[in-house]
Amino acid sequence: MNIKMEIKKLPEKNGVYIMKNESDQIIYIGKAKNIKKRVSSYFRNNSGHNKKTIELVHNVKSFEYIITDTEVEALVLECNLIKKHFPKYNIALKDNKGYPYIKITKEEYPKVFVTKNYIKNDDLYFGPYVDTYAVQNIIDIIESLWMPRRCNKVLPRDIGKTRECLNFHINKCTAPCNNKINKENYIANIKSITAFLKGDNKATINTLEKSMKKLSSELKFEEAIEIRNKIHSIKKISVSQKLEKDNNNNMDVIGLAKINNKAMVQIFHIRKGRMLGRDKITFDNTLNLEKKYILENFIKQYYSDLTYVPREIIVGENIDDILILEWLHLVRGEKVNITIPKIGEKLKLLNMANKNAQMYLEQFGDRFLKEERRTIGAIREIQKTLELATELKRIEAYDISNIQGIESVGSMIVFENGTPKRSDYRKFKIKTVIGPDDYKSIHEVISRRFMRYQNEKELCKNKSSFNKLPDLLLVDGGKGQVSSAKKALKELNLNIEVGGMIKDDKHRTKGIIYNNKNYILKKSSEGFKILTRIQDEVHRFAIEYHRKLRTKTITQSKLDEIKGVGEKRRNNLLKHFKDIESIKMASIDELIKVDSINKSIATEIYFYFNNDLSK
Repeated sequence: MNIKMEIKKLPEKNGVYIMKNESDQIIYIGKAKNIKKRVSSYFRNNSGHNKKTIELVHNVKSFEYIITDTEVEALVLECNLIKKHFPKYNIALKDNKGYPYIKITKEEYPKVFVTKNYIKNDDLYFGPYVDTYAVQNIIDIIESLWMPRRCNKVLPRDIGKTRECLNFHINKCTAPCNNKINKENYIANIKSITAFLKGDNKATINTLEKSMKKLSSELKFEEAIEIRNKIHSIKKISVSQKLEKDNNNNMDVIGLAKINNKAMVQIFHIRKGRMLGRDKITFDNTLNLEKKYILENFIKQYYSDLTYVPREIIVGENIDDILILEWLHLVRGEKVNITIPKIGEKLKLLNMANKNAQMYLEQFGDRFLKEERRTIGAIREIQKTLELATELKRIEAYDISNIQGIESVGSMIVFENGTPKRSDYRKFKIKTVIGPDDYKSIHEVISRRFMRYQNEKELCKNKSSFNKLPDLLLVDGGKGQVSSAKKALKELNLNIEVGGMIKDDKHRTKGIIYNNKNYILKKSSEGFKILTRIQDEVHRFAIEYHRKLRTKTITQSKLDEIKGVGEKRRNNLLKHFKDIESIKMASIDELIKVDSINKSIATEIYFYFNNDLSK
């Protein structure tokens, strides 16, 4: 990919940019008011960049983008995508703990306040919100208009027991604690607050605008500016609600663009009210095809490969084929709605999807067709080489990793339509094999994986990654590994094509062994390149897991050697110091601070590591 040429094609619009490395892995996700300007800044003179950014730029081999209507939407989408993909060069955000919610408690006299602690209970939560300043302004608006209580009194039990608090006297509370407002009116206020937080903001904005104009006419400009800032905050929050509200809303939004002989579909995945990502699919030879026909065929092909279908699919064209709806009903297990929105947020999302599809097709159509040759085309090349009758949509690859049989592990990776599906990757800790025996280890891993398939199929659990069968199963190795995998499948009465990924004398990818015949692929072919990617990926995944287990075992075994340190104290030490190196460097006084570690045990730990530094 020519980075400079691709940058010229980028839009000067709000949105999110996604940077990928040579292995097509997402390594950085960012937001920008002007995508083209922001991305190009990375590739100018890097003298002002820090070390991390220089390393990032060096590893960027391609990038994508999603345009949004506003900067706030870009920020919301950026956060969602980072939490989904955990890119290497982003600061990972976990469990939304950095962002506030607005909480309405489930009490007879509910309270309304800001919190960062989300607890699954009957309370109402709105958020998380990415703009903390705007949230505080919203709370100020709620307190000035509806004045809900914030105290910890238990009502109605404590009504009339004490005087009103300061909040009542500064007009920030209606004081239900002293019957200054009756229960019916207080609950009506809470319902208004709930509607307001759900996005029904027109009445509130109108009220505030009238107040602002009145204050301006009275020359009270500072107070009018405060009201204006509150209006801006409401509008800012309501924009973010476009992607955040309606927590139960699971839908796919399908945008479609067509130019001459090419077409592109962009499908946005909205889960629990959040946009979590998108897929892009290009088509050629569409010159004489109507958009409706392209859309119908796309839906049939796309959802036939998925274990999950959302309750609603948003499109821009009428779907006349009634069988599609019936079929989607069967796949999901309940009714699926295909909707053409006319107004509202769904129409805005559809327009966003259409706009992204149009811009991508105009700027990157040829590149995506080239990408399809690298992925789907490469898989078809393997299918043709092996003379397989079944189309290869899903490939699973397996590898075993150990050092002299210690902590043997197995890895399973999945490629669908030529690209990694990391959500379906799985790790196996070898349980029944003692010593370095790859053949028996492969047999165990394959047996466990497909026994899980049979059990879940029998129990009608259809959302697990184990529920799908591969069209081709690849193992890292030759005839022995292939035979072991076939034996395991035969014992389970499963008929799946099995091949082995063989290497040359320099331990590099060479070809595939299938039906006792070696197929050596040309190194310049896309089939060879994708086989190399699969073999490298399954090996990396196995090594990574093995290294993690080995490190954990070494750490635990060292601590277990110390007199007085059992499982509980070992876990407390690791929880407090995070790793064994920090424990080694700790003083006796620092060790005593750990729960259940007294001075005697702390002394034992200290002298264990400091008497013999080789440990």
